[in-house]
Amino acid sequence: MTVSLNVFLLVLFAALLHASWNAIIKSSADTLLDTVALTIAAAVLAALALPFLPPPAPAAWPWLAGSAMLHICYFLMLGAVYRVGDLSHVYPLMRGIAPMLVALVGVIWLGETLSVTVWSGIGLICLGILLPVLRHPQVFAERATPLALAIAVVIAGYTLVDGNGTRASGNPLSYCLWMFLLEAPPVVFAAWIKERSRVWVYCRARWRQATIGGFCVLGSYSIALWAMIAAPIAAIAALRETSVLFAAVIGCTLLKERLGSWRVAGAAIIAGGMALLRL
Repeated sequence: MTVSLNVFLLVLFAALLHASWNAIIKSSADTLLDTVALTIAAAVLAALALPFLPPPAPAAWPWLAGSAMLHICYFLMLGAVYRVGDLSHVYPLMRGIAPMLVALVGVIWLGETLSVTVWSGIGLICLGILLPVLRHPQVFAERATPLALAIAVVIAGYTLVDGNGTRASGNPLSYCLWMFLLEAPPVVFAAWIKERSRVWVYCRARWRQATIGGFCVLGSYSIALWAMIAAPIAAIAALRETSVLFAAVIGCTLLKERLGSWRVAGAAIIAGGMALLRL
């Protein structure tokens, strides 16, 4: 399978949505509670849409259960990492390593066959994403780095699980919405245990931002899961992580983080990888 133009453009749009909801969390006063608010909003939107969709096929439910557990870990870890690290630092680490892990495990576990061109495209995208942060040796000494690397492993895990689950479900949108509905209660409960006096007050105050973020979360991942049916999981995972380009622009323009020449160089390398995925 190759990446068609329609899939290519839609996954780029999904990347923009992904960077947008990450920026909403990073720009908040409390990243943990904003993550919870966004998770609640996504679950409510999913619940409103699910009555109009068929349920996933029975074969998809074990994948859904595994995915929900991995996403719970992801959202809770995400709120924690943004408390100690900048978007421009942790986002590339999380998103740059995961696609290569997906490619390696996908070939071994799923038996996916990737051409030399696709491998090269994935490699360039990962290199371009990681270049701006890896040029600093002290990056590995920063507090946020170990957690960001752990999140990369979780991302690779749920990407592979959801790629299989989507293919088994018969309906990518239904699978995605059920996943967000199932993962929300444990995330909310964990936050309530820790911040029970603030959770509902904070969520009510941030409901507008959370709703926008919820739409971005659902849109981004629904598109990605649909694309994994039409193209190799590893290629879509890498292409989706070009969201780091959008995150860099958002971080520079809205969050006042420095862009720098190394990010520009990384962007050029990512563009080369994207071009290879379209060959």
